[in-house]
Amino acid sequence: MASSSYSNSPCAACKFLRRKCMPDCIFAPYFPPEEPQKFANVHKIFGASNVSKLLNEVQPHQREDAVNSLAYEAEARIKDPVYGCVGAISVLQRQVIRLQKELDATNADLIRYTCNEMPTPQDGRRMGEGGGSSLGQSPGYYYPSPWNNDPLGDGYHRGDNNM
Repeated sequence: MASSSYSNSPCAACKFLRRKCMPDCIFAPYFPPEEPQKFANVHKIFGASNVSKLLNEVQPHQREDAVNSLAYEAEARIKDPVYGCVGAISVLQRQVIRLQKELDATNADLIRYTCNEMPTPQDGRRMGEGGGSSLGQSPGYYYPSPWNNDPLGDGYHRGDNNM
């Protein structure tokens, strides 16, 4: 937890609000003078009065987490006024889904290549034909990861994985 030196300089909140920083200032432990932009962002989005009310209603051991959450959301709202941090989360979720699809496609290619490059037995058939492959899957077919249940509903993941 950051602390402010009351005798030297006011906390970032009191300095921003142009008021005297008292020893019992609710903002001082969470908005040190070295981080003026943190309070400026929180004030712009939530207002000093609302933040003060929130901090007084929250248990003292939860206040630092509350301030960090407010600061994160305020910064996200300034960057993206419509969606805020939900927009960032959405972008990351889409990226995870895209990367999962890429991983699934790469795994399917690996299975296909593995099955096509298996040594042939004496009778001329490739191993994996007829009797199944060493991976338990037929060559040339795509098998989705068991943890994918087609989260986008776009038909990319085939199979009925009812989890």
